[in-house]
Amino acid sequence: MEKKMEHLPGSVIFLVIGIIMFQVNSNMNALEIIGIVSLCYFGFKIALQASKCIYNYCVKGQMRRNALVKEKGRWAVITGATDGIGKAYAYALAKVGLDIVLVSRDINKLNDCARDIEAKHSVRTRVVAVDFTRDPEIYQEISNAVNDLEIGVLVNNVGISYSYPEMFLDLPEREKFIAAIIKANVISVTKMCEICMPGMVERRSGVVINISSASAILPSPMLTVYAATKSYVEKFSDELRSEYESYGLIIQTVLPGYVATKMSKIRKSTWMAPTAEKYVASALGKLGVADHTTGYFPHALFVKTVNSINNLCPPLGHYLVMRSMKNIRSRALARLRNRVTEE
Repeated sequence: MEKKMEHLPGSVIFLVIGIIMFQVNSNMNALEIIGIVSLCYFGFKIALQASKCIYNYCVKGQMRRNALVKEKGRWAVITGATDGIGKAYAYALAKVGLDIVLVSRDINKLNDCARDIEAKHSVRTRVVAVDFTRDPEIYQEISNAVNDLEIGVLVNNVGISYSYPEMFLDLPEREKFIAAIIKANVISVTKMCEICMPGMVERRSGVVINISSASAILPSPMLTVYAATKSYVEKFSDELRSEYESYGLIIQTVLPGYVATKMSKIRKSTWMAPTAEKYVASALGKLGVADHTTGYFPHALFVKTVNSINNLCPPLGHYLVMRSMKNIRSRALARLRNRVTEE
């Protein structure tokens, strides 16, 4: 009922406009009046949605971000913390004064990153070197490393993807790859929440940021297993939020599109594929504003556009996505062949 009432004032306004127009120009027929009023109404709706989007992406989030993360707890735990989006989150959270636990595979990169964060932001760090594609025993090691900390923020970022788009049955070393991607993308998120959330629930305060992917909400053939694992992250986050928001926890799902990182293999940033630092600065601005976000305005536009095409004409949407994936695959395989030839 409340949602319907929200639209009533706008509808009444445009009904009044129509009546006034009819009184002013009685030569206009009913269809002309309906057409003009409809154009005004939809123009108003578009302008309203655009203003809300600009406010949420550019103003509101920036006002709340620092206060939110600093009040939730002393430490932030970030997985996949030595490259790309995870590394950018580590530096951004250290910048606002949180101590940082860096969890990743390469001990040398972990130590380098930790030293740099301490030097730049005067916070404490702790490193945990584990391979998330290994068996679940690693989670006892992580638990032992963080069980004495007041964890206010958990960023579940670690994940692996395809080397290039490929048909499901043609995946190289398919059985091994499927096991690894499920461990890194699904089990990691689940187990890290199991480790870090009890203290948050006890204090009734905490933030969990789960990095999914735009592929979870877009047609993603030839990235089938990756997209499915990221859909798990989205669904898991949504239901956790329902269970624990009354305990004071903020659980946010972030669904990035293309970002210029090592995993995406995009070397040069663009407006549509920003640097990890630019992306995270934008995504953190949505914390406390949006539970479910692409994190970056151009990515939101891209998702809306692709899904609109797919909804209006599914065969066209399917054709465009498949053609794009096949082109990416062809270019990737050509690079691999050239590399082999050079060697």
